[in-house]
Amino acid sequence: MMLILALLCSCTAMNAKSYDNPDTIVVARDGTGEFRTVGEAVEVCRAFMEYHKVIFVKKGTYKEKVIIPSWLDNIEILGEDAESTIITYDDHANIRMEGTEKGMGTFRTYTMKIEGNGITLKNITIENNSARLGQAVALHTEGDRLCFINCRLLGHQDTVYTGKAGTRLYFTHCYIEGTTDFIFGPSTAWFEDCTIKSKADSYVTAASTPKDVEYGYIFNRCRLVADENAQKVYLGRPWRPYAYTLFMNCELGKHIVPAGWHNWGNTDNEKTARYLEYNNTGEGALKDGRASWSRQLTKKEAAAITKERVFSQKSDWMPVL
Repeated sequence: MMLILALLCSCTAMNAKSYDNPDTIVVARDGTGEFRTVGEAVEVCRAFMEYHKVIFVKKGTYKEKVIIPSWLDNIEILGEDAESTIITYDDHANIRMEGTEKGMGTFRTYTMKIEGNGITLKNITIENNSARLGQAVALHTEGDRLCFINCRLLGHQDTVYTGKAGTRLYFTHCYIEGTTDFIFGPSTAWFEDCTIKSKADSYVTAASTPKDVEYGYIFNRCRLVADENAQKVYLGRPWRPYAYTLFMNCELGKHIVPAGWHNWGNTDNEKTARYLEYNNTGEGALKDGRASWSRQLTKKEAAAITKERVFSQKSDWMPVL
């Protein structure tokens, strides 16, 4: 038995060592790659890599829960095609945990959880395909310096959870859809040239930006659209009192209600929430009727909000596309 265990450990170590290089790993459901699941490819990556490692995922549907752990840096998960390279799972908050009457809760429902730093996702879909029976996260982030390029993030309630204060995220040319609070959390996140689709009358964002963090969610040149049945949607409501959300240079569809912003049933939030707009267009961008406690930035104020400024609050960093 000891000899068998020793051989198994030796084989595992050799396998991990063979991938200790910047070469690309290929994942394919049909068996034509080195691995059949994304999780298997993540497992062979070396801890705290100084080099850039690409996991290339061929077209296909991968039903798995993927965790990129905190000891992995500099990984890029590159899909062959955003529309047809899909990582999916179907957990939701009200699924009962084994041996208990309690539901699993929002924060265990993710399809992909990113704990590592310097991680990039490109040309891929992350989906929570559960029935609409409760909160169901597709993407859960905790790492810093994360980039999402041409990705599709699909779900219903709580699609994207940016889960750690002080972390910096960049989304560009992404498609994000959901029903309620489908972009939520305390991180600093910049969304550029993204399409944000509401699937029901509800709220787009639920930021929980800490009081001492200067920036929360910034949407620049984004397009807000909706299903036909979604006709009364708010830009956001504050999950925590000092929520920061800015829409600038965006196209806001007619589904955005005149008030724009909701106080989550607590008028005290109106004294602290940082809800801002600048130079938006579309039927949902009309200033008449906007919540009096939100604010339109001046041209000078808006010009001062740049990616360089926002992403240098913690340390110098700019996304590399």
